[in-house]
Amino acid sequence: MTRNIVAAVVAVGLVILAASLPFWGEAYWMHEFVMVSCFFVFAMMWNLMAGYGGMVSVGQQAWFGLGGYFMLALANLGGVNPFVAIVLGAVLSTLIALPMSKLAFRLQGGYFAIGTWVMAEVVRLTVANISIVGGGSGTSLTAFRGVSRALRENVTYWVALVAVVATIVLVYLFLRSKQGLALQAIRDSEVAAESQGINVARMKLAVYLVSAFGCAIAGGLYFVSNLRISPDAAFSVNWTAFGIFIVMIGGIGRIEGPVIGTLVFWLVSHYFSDYGTWYLIGLGALAIMMTLYARQGITGLLDRFLGVDLFPTRRVFVARKVEAKPAPAARVYNETAGVA
Repeated sequence: MTRNIVAAVVAVGLVILAASLPFWGEAYWMHEFVMVSCFFVFAMMWNLMAGYGGMVSVGQQAWFGLGGYFMLALANLGGVNPFVAIVLGAVLSTLIALPMSKLAFRLQGGYFAIGTWVMAEVVRLTVANISIVGGGSGTSLTAFRGVSRALRENVTYWVALVAVVATIVLVYLFLRSKQGLALQAIRDSEVAAESQGINVARMKLAVYLVSAFGCAIAGGLYFVSNLRISPDAAFSVNWTAFGIFIVMIGGIGRIEGPVIGTLVFWLVSHYFSDYGTWYLIGLGALAIMMTLYARQGITGLLDRFLGVDLFPTRRVFVARKVEAKPAPAARVYNETAGVA
């Protein structure tokens, strides 16, 4: 208990320190944090679906792109504040994910993964033919006209910080709940989970929609920061590829996985992205090495050798030792008296 309190105090201190960055830090680092936050939220949502729910999707970029486009349409055409439009765009993206989930859940395993990718491509082609949002060439976010650059960057940074903290806290609380335990049971065996009274279809749908909402939040935030959007940038399969890389490196099925994986991804991208094709080859080689020799990722190695588990969500059965009670004294029957 003491260790948990210390960890909570340290976490709150770090959040407060991070929130003060606009007052003493440089704009470059705030922009970098926003970019990292978008990757983190996206990877956390993919991890929730695949790592905890067993639903491996290669089409999460559909919700990322829709979140960005809905944000831009609401802000540019509807006059909505861009930061409010991020949330509204995520809600609209989730509403679209509801009917599309009916198609996705007709598929299983590898077919589900490829099916989500195909649906994402359909969404990309559809958006690319809508001229009001720029068509295939995309368009710029003009809703910030008249707003100072410093104010826009500061608020964007704080929104990204709130998104990161909220994602970690809400996912952790969910996984510690009965619903989180049910989700992990579905991942291990849908048949066994259903036999225990779990509504498998409803739980999978809920996680699919939550993941779509989170990815759309990341998309809206990303393009609020970049101020420009295009179909190729918003719906690129690289978003899901990078999300998978982050989770595999950090540790699939662990909350710490996307945290550490995002940090590693940012470091590699920051220092090696200028090498072009070799950079992508390096990312692939690193992912293959981790898959072959450390399937639980960096967090799995830390847990195995150091016993570090920052966000414990696993249940461990502990058998309690029951002390044997002394047997009651034997009653002796007196045959002569006829009494015991």
